[in-house]
Amino acid sequence: MNKVTDVFFDLDHTLWDFDKNSYLAFKRIFANHKIPLDIDLFIKEYEPINFEYWKLFREDKVTKQQLRRGRLTDAFKLFDMTYPITKIDAIAQSYIDELPGDNHLFDGALDVLDYLSKKYNLHIITNGFHEVQHLKLKKSGIFNYFKTVTTSEEVGLKKPNPVIFKTALQKASVKAENSFMIGDSYEADILGAKAIGMQTMYYNYRRTKPAENQLFVNDLFEIKKII
Repeated sequence: MNKVTDVFFDLDHTLWDFDKNSYLAFKRIFANHKIPLDIDLFIKEYEPINFEYWKLFREDKVTKQQLRRGRLTDAFKLFDMTYPITKIDAIAQSYIDELPGDNHLFDGALDVLDYLSKKYNLHIITNGFHEVQHLKLKKSGIFNYFKTVTTSEEVGLKKPNPVIFKTALQKASVKAENSFMIGDSYEADILGAKAIGMQTMYYNYRRTKPAENQLFVNDLFEIKKII
């Protein structure tokens, strides 16, 4: 490994436990909007739909509005439930408002950030929406660990586009070869960072089979043994 001075993290699904926090947000939303559907059944269908919509969003095949509407509409359709677009938009806005209400982090996140912050400059690169991501960082108590935060919304391009990584490096005043990118998306975080010469570590919390010769960890605390 080249000498590392700066470590860049993805946020959702890497430090911030998106699935758990999203589940809790939907519980409140279903109660407030009086949606007669078992939350566990809904989440089981919604999560893969949401995953696919985010992939389309990264590829600029859907807009932010289409993502927010489509993932809900498609999930409800599986239960033969149809709502007018005004209701869908209201639920979608409630989701954005409620999502930062719970801020559970993955096990080991605070410990790892404490450890790394004494050795490196820490940064965030995220495809999430600017205002929401900053709220998550602040409400979860980890905002002050990071020297810079770079969002796809401020750059106008999403990971794995090289521009968002180059923008983050410029903001951090660091060269790619002296930087580490840690994230859960092999396509967005790892391949995107590698393409501009950053060193990478794949956070394999889903326990999938990593690419050959790819540095990875299954749990955040393992990071302390590597860098």
